[in-house]
Amino acid sequence: MDEQALLGLNPNADADFRQRALAYFEQLKISQDAWQVCAEALAQSIYRNVYHVASSNTVFFSSDDHIKFFCFQVLEHQVKFKYSELTEVQQQLIRETLITWLQAQMLNPQPEKTFIRNKAAQVFALLFVTEYLTKWPKFFFDILSVVDLNPRGVDMYLRILMAVDAELVDRDVVHTSEEARRNTLLKDTMREQCIPSLVESWYQILQNYQYNNSELTCQCLEVVGAYVSWIDLSLIANERFINMLLGHMSVEVLREEACDCLFEIVNKGMDPIDKTKLVESLCQVLQSAGLFSIDQEDDVDFLARFSKLVNGMGQALIASWTKLIKNGDMNSAQDTLQAIEAKVALMLQLLIHEDDDISSNIIGFCYDYLHILKQLSALSDQQKANVEAIMLAVMKKLTYDEEYNFENEGEDEAMFVEYRKQLKLLLDRLAQVSPELLLASVRRVFNTTLQNWQTTRFMEVEVAIRLLYMLAEALPVSHGAHFSGDVTKATALQDMMRTLVTSGVSAYQHTSVTLEFFETVVRYEKFFAVEPQHIPTVLMAFLDHRGLRHTSPKVRSRTAYLFSRFVKSLNKQMNPFIEDVLNRIQDLMELSPPENGYQALLSNDDQLFIYETAGVLIVNSEYSAERKQVLMRNLLTPLMEKFKVLLEKLMMAQDDDRQMALADCLNHAVGFASRTSKAFSNKQTVKQCGCSEVYLDCLQTFLPALSCPLQKEVLRSGVRTFLHRMIICLEEEVLPFIPSASEHMLKDCEAKDLQEFIPLINQITAKFKIQVSPFLQQMFMPLLHAIFEVLLLPAEENDQSAALEKQMLRRSYFAFLQTVTGSGMSEVIANQGAENVERVLFTVIQGAVDYPDPIAQKTCFIILSKLVELWGKNVFPGFLSI
Repeated sequence: MDEQALLGLNPNADADFRQRALAYFEQLKISQDAWQVCAEALAQSIYRNVYHVASSNTVFFSSDDHIKFFCFQVLEHQVKFKYSELTEVQQQLIRETLITWLQAQMLNPQPEKTFIRNKAAQVFALLFVTEYLTKWPKFFFDILSVVDLNPRGVDMYLRILMAVDAELVDRDVVHTSEEARRNTLLKDTMREQCIPSLVESWYQILQNYQYNNSELTCQCLEVVGAYVSWIDLSLIANERFINMLLGHMSVEVLREEACDCLFEIVNKGMDPIDKTKLVESLCQVLQSAGLFSIDQEDDVDFLARFSKLVNGMGQALIASWTKLIKNGDMNSAQDTLQAIEAKVALMLQLLIHEDDDISSNIIGFCYDYLHILKQLSALSDQQKANVEAIMLAVMKKLTYDEEYNFENEGEDEAMFVEYRKQLKLLLDRLAQVSPELLLASVRRVFNTTLQNWQTTRFMEVEVAIRLLYMLAEALPVSHGAHFSGDVTKATALQDMMRTLVTSGVSAYQHTSVTLEFFETVVRYEKFFAVEPQHIPTVLMAFLDHRGLRHTSPKVRSRTAYLFSRFVKSLNKQMNPFIEDVLNRIQDLMELSPPENGYQALLSNDDQLFIYETAGVLIVNSEYSAERKQVLMRNLLTPLMEKFKVLLEKLMMAQDDDRQMALADCLNHAVGFASRTSKAFSNKQTVKQCGCSEVYLDCLQTFLPALSCPLQKEVLRSGVRTFLHRMIICLEEEVLPFIPSASEHMLKDCEAKDLQEFIPLINQITAKFKIQVSPFLQQMFMPLLHAIFEVLLLPAEENDQSAALEKQMLRRSYFAFLQTVTGSGMSEVIANQGAENVERVLFTVIQGAVDYPDPIAQKTCFIILSKLVELWGKNVFPGFLSI
């Protein structure tokens, strides 16, 4: 063997050695006899100095755990992919090698490293899958006869069992239908031939090691939990096994695994009446052992497992109740419901626990219990009390804790956000069970908290507002009409919203409260149609230090988006405030050139929302067209003036970084102008608002950037996006600008430029059709020449990126031809001369037949079909000869 290559097996080896080891491994995999040398080394524990004799392929190994692992990898590959090619003698050699290696484990002075044992178990499992049904039916008995009750042997036996289970039932592994049938046959055969013996061996292992080897005992419990899902439950759910497992629940080092094992037993599918009896008997024993006394337990890791077990028992009982109801067995269903109700107190203790993992694990039971209550015709007093207790628990658990890091949210914070989403589902289910109770409870908490918000902790204020916010989804209505219809509900929500906007809580000095305030006023924007007198108060909160000028960038950013939504939703009700708002946000819209060093309050993305908001205010106002034009010009003129200055600076800039910064700033200016146009609609067009002239001026200002030789990709992208918008907004008025813009965008272009340019031409073609026929005829071949030139550029064979770019460009090219033919403008192609027409048609036929790209092929067939339809009656010279 290659000694240098084997050095790369060490995890501390450098990249060159690791690469060499990987290549060497690939070489050994295709070798005919390398696996036999590895098998011999494993069987005889030969790990000596490494050298390679080319003539005889003699191999010796250096003493290294990673070389042992390497040997198992070679064997694994042989069993997995080349086993059928081996002779019976060679297959027998692999079996004997593994058994010999297993025997050696009980004699070695030190156990093998865990990663070696796990890899060995995988190889055993692969061999089991391959040979159990044919040549090695005594697989497990042979292993058991070797290991007996030797601790190291038992360790390997248990690892092999887990590896076999992973091969047979691991749902994360995608199996072919043939593998699935094979696995089913393997499990059926095991159930008939060896499972009772395996279960007996597990019992013996648990009995022998439960007091003196917790690691082996936990391993065995894990095996029992894994296998119980597909073996006969009576082998495990019997008095001797259950008593032993319950005994383990009292042993600190075993109880977590015992919990998981009991969970798997409870989770096993079975007859609903039998399942109820099983769960009830387990609960009685657990309760008598004092395990239901949650307050006296301080081991949160165990409680998290215990919570999962209680959740499993609760959901199992609910599944039984559902089946019994469906079967019409009302007496048994009533007994099961009583069993469920008896667990609610324990469920509530776990739900309200301060540790969120413990609480999260019980939410499934809680959710399903509420689903039962929803189906009942009437609730008892106790059930109503349970609903209220769950409600209070959810409200409490929604609250942030002191350790939550709002400025630098990490993994713990992300987990709490996910946990909150689970609690929201519970709140929604509570609303389905008793909407009146939920509304009353939230109202009580909300009013109590906001009456004294100045002296209340931030987390309590935030959750009070959050509950009001969550009611919007928990109590759904059509189109957000929360303030009409049901008088009780509308009055309660209206009262809470009035309290929210008049209490002054928007001034609370914590980002979570501030954000929740703005989220809620936007969620309930219909409130301001009912009580418009509160609009100025909320507008000021958005515009001052509480919102867009807050000290926190996170608050400013989110507020910019929410302010845009708020203004859009209020529409005409904003009319009295338009010019005041425009004046107040003017400084927030300033373009920040790279050289001024000024850190703007809002990011460029945030400014997009502000520009869109300004556009909406102007367009939706009740002003005359003349006044709208003045306001829009006041909005866009500073951008145009700054653009001209920055473009001149870019043309003179020498430094690459400065060029990039200036180009980005120019791109932002174009993007801001483009964003204002989103305010226009079919009812409020650019022409009707008298703003055409302003946007035409913008076009004239921005188009010269296309001829700038610097930072072409950035500048072209921005101007191209603006042209897309102007085609929609200005319609025919944009056409005079298209030829010049197209000419510039086709100069020195790359694949990506063309990919992004073609959709613009497609948009123009589809929208204006015959109006742009002369332009299309003029630019048709220049565009195609540019495309063909890029497609014919040589590229390295393994350059996947270049290949993908060409594929996407080819699709764009065919999409362009489809747009031209689909818009009834085939004369654009026909007028290009016979030679060019022939070339175009050849590329389409080639695309339909030769390129392995289904999307492009489909487009090509559509083009050909359309051309046959258009030209077939009046045969075009040369068309039929191609």
